[in-house]
Amino acid sequence: MRRSFILLTCLLLPLQAAAQAYRAENWLLVVPLNTHDFEVIEDRGEGARGIWCAAGEFAQTMLGLPRGERLYVKTPRGPSVSGVGRSGVVFTTDPSRVKADLGKSYSVTVTRAGENLPSHHARQFCRDRLIELEDL
Repeated sequence: MRRSFILLTCLLLPLQAAAQAYRAENWLLVVPLNTHDFEVIEDRGEGARGIWCAAGEFAQTMLGLPRGERLYVKTPRGPSVSGVGRSGVVFTTDPSRVKADLGKSYSVTVTRAGENLPSHHARQFCRDRLIELEDL
C-alpha cells in the first residue's frame, strides 16, 4: 500500500508543477511566482510586444485582473528566475513591489523596471499576429 502511494506521488508531482505554468496564445510560457508576481519566459525571438501580450493575457485570464488595472515590470529582461538558462521578465500587479520610478511611458519596453501598462493595453499586442482580409 505504502509503495503504491509513493509511486503515485512520484507520478503526480511533475503534473502538478506543469499545471502551474501557463502557455499564452503566442506560445510564451508564463510562470506564477507568488500571488502578485509572475514571469514571462522569452522564446522564439518574441520582442517586448509579445512579452507584454503574454503578461496581459495571463493577468486577465488566470489572475482575473480587471481590464484597467496596470501591470508593472518588476525585474527587466534578463536571466530567468524560474528557468535555468532562459531569459525572462518578471511582472507584478502590485506597484509597491517595484523599486523603480513608475512614471508612465509611451514606449513599449521590458528593459526597465517600473514600466507599466493597463492589462487591456498589454493584451492588445496579442492582435499583432492577426491578419486582416485587407492586408492580403
